Amino acid sequence: MARVALGLGVRELAALAKVAPATISRLEAGEELKERTIDDIQSALETAGIIFIDQNGNGPGVRLRDRQD
Repeated sequence: MARVALGLGVRELAALAKVAPATISRLEAGEELKERTIDDIQSALETAGIIFIDQNGNGPGVRLRDRQD
């Protein structure tokens, strides 16, 4: 969801996170990954403009950071 919101392909996000494209596919398929790998992907998404929303009554989520020129 976050990757698509940014308009990134699997290969593009993989390059930003410095992981293999197959790793992104595994994450999106719900497979278990090492915590460090998940941290790397999250960091890449945050750098690209994603804000992760903590779980509340409606569950966790993501949103795009407001772009400031």
